[in-house]
Amino acid sequence: MKEEALRSPWKAFMKQRRMGLNDFIQKIASNSYACKHAEVQSILKMSQPPEPELMNANPSPPPSPSQQINLGPSSNPHAKPSDFHFLKVIGKGSFGKVLLARHKAEEAFYAVKVLQKKAILRKKEEKHIMSERNVLLKNVKHPFLVGLHFSFQTADKLYFVLDYINGGELFYHLQRERCFLEPRARFYAAEIASALGYLHSLNIVYRDLKPENILLDSQGHIVLTDFGLCKENIEHNGTTSTFCGTPEYLAPEVLHKQPYDRTVDWWCLGAVLYEMLYGLPPFYSRNTAEMYDNILNKPLQLKPNITNSARHLLEGLLQKDRTKRLGAKDDFMEIKSHIFFSLINWDDLINKKITPPFNPNVSGPSDLRHFDPEFTEEPVPSSIGRSPDSILVTASVKEAAEAFLGFSYAPPMDSFL
Repeated sequence: MKEEALRSPWKAFMKQRRMGLNDFIQKIASNSYACKHAEVQSILKMSQPPEPELMNANPSPPPSPSQQINLGPSSNPHAKPSDFHFLKVIGKGSFGKVLLARHKAEEAFYAVKVLQKKAILRKKEEKHIMSERNVLLKNVKHPFLVGLHFSFQTADKLYFVLDYINGGELFYHLQRERCFLEPRARFYAAEIASALGYLHSLNIVYRDLKPENILLDSQGHIVLTDFGLCKENIEHNGTTSTFCGTPEYLAPEVLHKQPYDRTVDWWCLGAVLYEMLYGLPPFYSRNTAEMYDNILNKPLQLKPNITNSARHLLEGLLQKDRTKRLGAKDDFMEIKSHIFFSLINWDDLINKKITPPFNPNVSGPSDLRHFDPEFTEEPVPSSIGRSPDSILVTASVKEAAEAFLGFSYAPPMDSFL
C-alpha cells in the first residue's frame, strides 16, 4: 500500500503528460482557482499564437481546386478505408485515433492515423495537419523518422498510412522502468539527435520532442513520430515565435514569448535526456506556475549519479540563453562531437549497425504488449472504415472536404522498387 501511495502522484504526472498543450491550457483555464494566479494568467495569454497566419480573425475561405496544394503525383488515387481491416486502437490524440490496420490486398500491417476533419477545423489546426503531412513526405529516407506510405481522405476524415512501429513509446518504457542507465540513455539520445539533425538540414524545426513522440521499433531503435508542430522553412539563423509545445519541455525563450530558432530542439533533447537519467523532466513541478518559473529562473540542478560528460552535455543543452546553448553555433555537429557521444560511431549508428541496448522482443505485428491497454482495449469505431459513399455529405462535411484539397498522396511507383 505504501509503495502504491508513493507511486500515485507519479502516475498522475504520467496521465497529465498525455495531454497536448491545447488540452492542457483548456484544463487549467477551466480551473477558477488556478486562473487567479498571475503567472497562470500570463501563460494563458501567451498560449494565443502570435504568428500572423494564425491570428487572422476572419479565416480564409476554403481553397478552390486551383489553390490546392501541389503534393506531387499520386500512384494510388483510389485508396479508401475499405482497403483495410482495422484491428486495434493503438493511440489517441486531439483529432482522432491511430489504429493497427492490415491492408487487404497487400496483407501488410500499417499504423493508420485517422483524423476527424470537423475537429481539426473547429480548433483551426488545418495548417498544422498539412504541415505534418508535408514533413512526412520529406522523411522517407531517414532510419529514425516514421515513414508515410500514402494518405487519402473521405468526406469527413483524413487518413495517414504510416510505418507500423510496435516496440512501444519511450514514454511507456520510462513509465515501467522510471529511468535508464547511462549507456542506454546515450544510445537513444544519439539516435534522436541524428533525427533532429536531419530535420534541421531540411530547415524543419521539430518543436515537440517528448518521450510520447519517440517510439522503439521491433529491434529497439528510435523512431520519431508526430510532426504536427513542425515548423518548415526555418533557415540556419531563422526564427519563429508560435507558442507551442508540451508544458514540461517548453524552452525559456518560448515562455518569454521571444523569437526562437532550431536550438529549441536541443533544449528538448536535454530535457528528454535528463528525464531518461532521472525519471522526471528537469524543472518539473505539479504546480504549473512554479514549473514555468523553474524553467525561466531556477538553475539546473544535477545529482552526482551521472558521469562528468553527461553533466557537461546536460548543462550545454539546458542552457537558458539560446545563444549560448550547445548547438547554437554549428547545430547537430556540436552535439555529434560532444565527449558524451565519443563512444558512438555515427556511421554505424545511422546504418543501424549498433545493437540496441534493449530489445522489445515482439513476436510479430499482432504483439501489442508495449501498447497501453488504455488504447488497445478500446473498441475499434465502426465509422473508421466506412466508405465515403455511405456518408451523408452535409454542408459542414463539404466545407471540411474542401479545406484539405491536395491531402491525398502516394509515392511514385519506382519508390517501392
